[in-house]
Amino acid sequence: MQIGIPKEIKNNEYRVGMTPAGVEMLSKAGHTVFVQKTAGEGTGISDAEYKQAGAAILDTADEVFEKSQMIIKIKEPLDPEFARLKKGQILFTYLHLAGDRELTTRTLETGCVGIAYETMEREDGSLPLLVPMSEVAGRLATAEGAKYMQRTYGGRGIFLGGVPGTDPAQVLVLGAGIVGRHAMQMAVGLGAEVTIMTRNVNRLRDIDAIYKGRVKTLKMTPWSIREAVKNADLIVGSVLVTGDKAPWIITRDMLKTMRKGAVIVDVSIDQGGCCETSKPTTHSEPIYEVDGVIHYCVANMPGCVPRTSTFALTNETMPFALEIANKGWQKACQDSYIIRTGLNTCEGKLTYKPVADVFDMPYTPPEEVL
Repeated sequence: MQIGIPKEIKNNEYRVGMTPAGVEMLSKAGHTVFVQKTAGEGTGISDAEYKQAGAAILDTADEVFEKSQMIIKIKEPLDPEFARLKKGQILFTYLHLAGDRELTTRTLETGCVGIAYETMEREDGSLPLLVPMSEVAGRLATAEGAKYMQRTYGGRGIFLGGVPGTDPAQVLVLGAGIVGRHAMQMAVGLGAEVTIMTRNVNRLRDIDAIYKGRVKTLKMTPWSIREAVKNADLIVGSVLVTGDKAPWIITRDMLKTMRKGAVIVDVSIDQGGCCETSKPTTHSEPIYEVDGVIHYCVANMPGCVPRTSTFALTNETMPFALEIANKGWQKACQDSYIIRTGLNTCEGKLTYKPVADVFDMPYTPPEEVL
């Protein structure tokens, strides 16, 4: 199979879809890998390293898309890329269709076979290709929140962990999945007073057993959220419904009860955001203010630490990329439950039910295209 690695074009996105180790793996399996010139530059990977691993370097994205049967990248397609995608071409990437109707429609119009990292699911419900970036995003959420609590950026002027004789910041983490637990871990390590909320009481029991009261655990209900946001200096929103739009659990009315200069880091923004007032931002313009509350809603948070993120992600994606390349997408989907759950679009058909339900669009079961 001919496989293309284009340079990412999303705002301040420095990650790349494959490392030289991945190129070598695919090349030794008999596949051809095309890498766009300087695609790995932001991650600190040179064209020479890709060449040494067996890749052919092409000057433009147009050439990469034109020559390739499968495109492997990091983020969803943007305007120039829709025109480059072809019917039947495999697109293996984070798609996040549920948060954006236009993205869904335009991806369907290309006729590509969209296999989305974020919906690939093991039979136990775990999400192997979300884990590494969720770990990065969770830790970054606390770090970025601490930054924007500084008065310089309009925050309350509170140091996350405080110092002896002063109060630390009050951190509220909504959701106790991978993102939430890593955000909590960072906040605890930096000395903040941390509350974590989820509907899953067993997860709260596990956290309580590990942290032995160092973290306050609360069952997530509309009432408990309304009460908790009032005293929070930093809120990390990490609510996820696999492949579906994130629910709004922080309403506009709740903002009016919050402290002025408090910060919301909405990590759920890739799936539409868990705060009613959230809208996607970029690393170049990461924040905005609503009712005196600072919102940080960058949709590609791990892109600012591209080397860590790229290597962590491709450690997980490459076995699946190799299986798709070796077998073709249809046989790979038939043989692998995980890859089959990643199939979101196929030659103009929407094959992932949660996305179809969000936008009330026609749904085609994967079995019909396999």
